[in-house]
Amino acid sequence: TNPTPQGYIPCDIRTAYHLGTVNGDGSGQTIAIVDAYVQPNIASDLATFDNTFGLAAPPSFTVVRGCRSLTQPRGAIRGLHYQRPPKAEHKLVQCLEGAVFDVCVDTRPDSPTYLQWVGAELSAENREFVFIPKGCAHGFQSLQENCLVEYFVSEVHSPSHEAGMHWNDPALGIQWPLPCSMTSPRDAAWPMLAP
Repeated sequence: TNPTPQGYIPCDIRTAYHLGTVNGDGSGQTIAIVDAYVQPNIASDLATFDNTFGLAAPPSFTVVRGCRSLTQPRGAIRGLHYQRPPKAEHKLVQCLEGAVFDVCVDTRPDSPTYLQWVGAELSAENREFVFIPKGCAHGFQSLQENCLVEYFVSEVHSPSHEAGMHWNDPALGIQWPLPCSMTSPRDAAWPMLAP
């Protein structure tokens, strides 16, 4: 059976430098996808990224491309996206303008946190990054209007390796902070895990 989906509590995450969540049953036990984490208070320039974040990122993480997405409406959801092997990719994500609720879902069948999710708020104010490891799906919800999100990615874009999960799949039970105001037709069409 799948692990019980975990809930989001916007505290006690950054101090541990891990993207963790607190159990939805109220037990307060913190769990994490061990190789997904928040790195706090790093300036957004690549020199600082290389010198500081590189100490925590896996040695295999090399920036191949960078991209930005602007989400104008509040409450919009993008994702959940990933690339299948051999084009699987690490992602380093930050929010340059506005604020988003950023989500990582473990899609690796051999992982102890398979199909569990973790989430954290990224904003222009907190200047934090989230590291999304290979084999994990990524998505976010805009908490304000006009959110600009930037990604550093370790692999070239490969449309033939694109994959996704439905943002509202009951099997995942992601607790988005706002009602979904919109999503793209492509994201709305990702299949559910169970029919």
